[in-house]
Amino acid sequence: MLRGHLLILLLISISGSIGLVKSHEENGLWSCNSHSETRIEANFRPGIVTLDGRPDDWTDVDGLDFALLPALDPHEDDAYKGGKATFKALHDGIAVYFLVEVEGEYVYSKGVNNKCPSVALMFQVGENASYHNMGGCGESPGTCSSKTCKGHEVDIMHFSIGSAIPGRLYGGNPIDNRDGYGGDRFGHLVDVYSWNPHCRYLDGLGPSGNDTSAQNDWRGAWWHDSFTAQTGFLEEDSPYSSAGQKGKFYFEFSRPLRTMDRLQQDVQFTIGQLSKIAVAFWYPVDGNPWHGSGHYSASCDWLSLDVALTSSALTRVVSRSSWDAASAFSLIISVVAFCLSVFVGYSVSKNKSVPFIPMQQL
Repeated sequence: MLRGHLLILLLISISGSIGLVKSHEENGLWSCNSHSETRIEANFRPGIVTLDGRPDDWTDVDGLDFALLPALDPHEDDAYKGGKATFKALHDGIAVYFLVEVEGEYVYSKGVNNKCPSVALMFQVGENASYHNMGGCGESPGTCSSKTCKGHEVDIMHFSIGSAIPGRLYGGNPIDNRDGYGGDRFGHLVDVYSWNPHCRYLDGLGPSGNDTSAQNDWRGAWWHDSFTAQTGFLEEDSPYSSAGQKGKFYFEFSRPLRTMDRLQQDVQFTIGQLSKIAVAFWYPVDGNPWHGSGHYSASCDWLSLDVALTSSALTRVVSRSSWDAASAFSLIISVVAFCLSVFVGYSVSKNKSVPFIPMQQL
C-alpha cells in the first residue's frame, strides 16, 4: 500500500514537472518547416567521455548548431532569445552518449523544477510514431493503451534540475530500478514513454497496471560555464553561482545501445542504422515558471541520428597507421636489397678477377 501511494505521489510530481495535460492543447493548424534531412553523427569514439556534465571531453567531437523555436508554434520571431543550442553524440560500442549545450544566463531555484532550465530527448519507437503530438495516437486518456495506440510509442528522457547538484550523476538508480519503473527520486532524470501528450507514463507504469520489469536506463549530469568549483558541489552550495551570469548550460547523458525492455517503451539503437530523435529545452524566461508545452525545440520534426559503424577520426588514424607500416616495410626491403647487391658485386669481383698480361706477350 505504501509503495502504491509513493508511486501516485511520484506520478503527480512527474505531471507537474513535465507539464499538465491541458497545457498541450493547440490553437489553430499545425505547420512545420521541417529539417528532417538533418543528420546527427554519433561516431565510434570509445573511452573519451566522463559523465560529469562538463564539456571538456567533447572538444574534438563535431556537433550541430540549432536555433530553438517554440514547440507548438515554431516561428523564428519567437525563437529562444538566450542563444543557440549545440547537439553532439557519440558511442563506444556499448552505450550512446549525448551532449546538449544551450547558451543562457544562469538561473536556478532549488527544489522548483519549472524555475530552472530543463531538457528532454525524444525518440521514435513505434513505426507510426510522429514527432508532432508525442507519438500522434488519436486516443484519449481513457482509451489509450498498448493495443489501441500500438505503433505510436515514443521514448522520452526528461531531466529537470531543480533538485540535481551540478556535476553529480542522476537517472537510473538501484532503489527506483528495484521497484521496476523509470523514475528518479533523487534528481528527476526520468525515463518516460508516450503515445500522445495526454498519455504519458513512467516506464513500467500505464493504464493497464504496473510491470516490474521496467528500468530507468539513463544516466546524466549538468553544468554551467559560470561554475568555479573544481572538486564538486554539495547541496548546501546551492544556488551554485550568481544569477544572470552569461555562459552555457551543459546537459550530458548516456544510455546502453540496447536495453532489456520488453514493453515497447525504450528505443533500441543499432550500430550502422538511423534512429529518429528530437531535442527540447525549457527555460524560465524573465523568471517566469515554464509550463509543459512551453518548451523550445531544435526542430519541428524528427532529426536523424546515425549511430555510425566507424569514426572518421578513427579512419584517418587507421589509414595513417597503415601508410606508416607500409612505408617502414618498403624501407626495410630497400635496405636489404641494397646490401645484397653490394655483397653480390663484391663476391663477383673477388672470385672472377683477371690477371694483367702485357701487350708484348700476346
